[in-house]
Amino acid sequence: MSDARFGDLKARVLSALVMVAVGLGALWAGGHVLAALAVVLAGLLGWELFRMMVPDAPQGRAEAHGVVAAIVVAVFSYTWGGLISVAGLVLAAGLVAARMPRDKGIFGAYMALILLAAHGFIVLRGEYGLAWILWLVLIVIASDVAGYFAGRVIGGPKFWPRFSPKKTWSGTVAGWMLAAVVGYVFMDILGVGAGLIAVSVLLGFAGQMGDIAESAIKRRYGVKDSSNLIPGHGGVLDRFDAMIAVTALALLLAQLGVLRALAGGAG
Repeated sequence: MSDARFGDLKARVLSALVMVAVGLGALWAGGHVLAALAVVLAGLLGWELFRMMVPDAPQGRAEAHGVVAAIVVAVFSYTWGGLISVAGLVLAAGLVAARMPRDKGIFGAYMALILLAAHGFIVLRGEYGLAWILWLVLIVIASDVAGYFAGRVIGGPKFWPRFSPKKTWSGTVAGWMLAAVVGYVFMDILGVGAGLIAVSVLLGFAGQMGDIAESAIKRRYGVKDSSNLIPGHGGVLDRFDAMIAVTALALLLAQLGVLRALAGGAG
């Protein structure tokens, strides 16, 4: 087994440890601390997305989009809530995308995911508690770890080589399996029924598609990393692409009553 396949593992692990420490601290604290982190992340993600898609924009334009993303998340997270805030965030993403010089649909769709995910962290932590957020985070980590090692050790056919040349079917399926294990473990912790396993697999798949979506954008614009902010991971978007999709979907499931239904079906 060649060490070259794991050449970036040390940098990835060290960066991941720092991110986990900061993230878990904010998740534990909740409230305004977590909200502040979510707003800052929304700003960084919005900045990176615009920077990737419009690299020739005048100086300060990408930063302005990041500031707008942060402000929009803060406003809708501390005002109406519920599906009204979800609709408002999607509308805001569409309005910002309308001013894009090209690929308005791609930018609007992904910006909507960013805004919903940041809002979702605030809402889900506040309304459901720490354990539910840890469930989401562990689904992403489990799917990523399983995919990383299974893809390199087992290898095999590529899952979607046009957009993600490194992702294999073995890694993808391993991600689903470990996401199911996370769901099984959290059934007792969250006090919910077996439907949590199916939802965990669904969210694991959403995370994988979020990873592929970001890879597709990077390939479209000839970008290797969304930025170089995180050693071994590239940019914030590179690291949180799966978490964005998972949290955005979890928010929608929560607002539609699916998560409450799981709790009601326990026992």
